[in-house]
Amino acid sequence: MQPTEQQLNHFHTFGFLLLPALLQPDEVAWITDEFEQVLQIHGAEHDGSKHTQIVPMLDHNERLCSLLDDARILGIASAVLGDDFNYGGGDGDFWVGDTAWHPDGNYPDLFAIKFAFYLDALTRDTGSLRVLPGSHLPESYWRCGNMHPNNAQASWGIDPWEIPGNVAIETNPGDLVVFNHSIFHASFGGSNRRRQFSMNLHRRGKTDAELARIDQYLGHHGTIPRGIRIGGKFTGLKPGSMYTDFSMYTDLMIDTATPERLRHLSQLHHRVAHVHPAAAPPRSLPANNT
Repeated sequence: MQPTEQQLNHFHTFGFLLLPALLQPDEVAWITDEFEQVLQIHGAEHDGSKHTQIVPMLDHNERLCSLLDDARILGIASAVLGDDFNYGGGDGDFWVGDTAWHPDGNYPDLFAIKFAFYLDALTRDTGSLRVLPGSHLPESYWRCGNMHPNNAQASWGIDPWEIPGNVAIETNPGDLVVFNHSIFHASFGGSNRRRQFSMNLHRRGKTDAELARIDQYLGHHGTIPRGIRIGGKFTGLKPGSMYTDFSMYTDLMIDTATPERLRHLSQLHHRVAHVHPAAAPPRSLPANNT
C-alpha cells in the first residue's frame, strides 16, 4: 500500500494520519490473540490499577514479527521515511485513565514516526488518541511559545481536553494511526483496559549528524537505557557491567527475518553496541543481510 499524495500532505502538514480498516477482521482477531498471549507469557498481568507495558512487543511472537514484512506496513513506512527505514522496536500496552499532553521526541525535522494499533474501539469520550495538529513543526506555537497544554487550566481556565483545535482520532480495531514522534498527543476519559501496540520507525542515518541523532535516540529509548531485558523483565543497569541478554531485537525477530526485514534491523542492531559498550557485542546477522 502506498499513501496518496493527499494523505502524505496531511501527514507532513498536521503530523498525523488515520488509515481506517487497514487490517481485516480476521487479522485483528489473530493479532489480538497473540497480543494477549505475549503479555501473559511474559508476566505482564494487568489488574487495571496502572498502565501495563511490555517492551518490545512484536519481537516475542513469530506471527507478530511478520507484521514488519507486511506490504501495507512497508509501503506506508517507505513513503514517509524512505525504503531503507529502521525499525526501532515498539510497545504493547494496557492503558489506564488519562495521559497528559506530550511528544515522544523533539526533533527539528522528520526523524521518527509511530504506527499505533488500537485493539478496542475508542471515541473522543472513551480514550481515543488526541493530537494538537501541527505541533510537530519547529515553528508551532506549542514549541515557540511559553505555554504548555498541560497547564490549560491555569493558563486559560479550561481543561486540557478542551484546548481549541485538538483532534480526537476515533478508531476501531484494524485502523492504523501514524504520527510524528514530535507531535503533542494525549488521551482522556478512557477505561482501565485499553489495548494498544506500536511500532517505532526512523529514518536511516547516512551522515555523521544523522548517525549522531540515532545514537542519541538509542541512548534514551529502547530496552537497554530503560533497564529492560528482552522478555520484559525490568532489571536496572549497573555501570561497567556486561549484559549478555540485552539487545535491540530478540533472536526470534532476527532468526525469522526475511532479507527485507533484516534491512530494517541492521543499522540499529549494530549501533546499539556503539552506544552501550557495557552491553555484550551483538550477535551476527544472517549473511543475506542487505
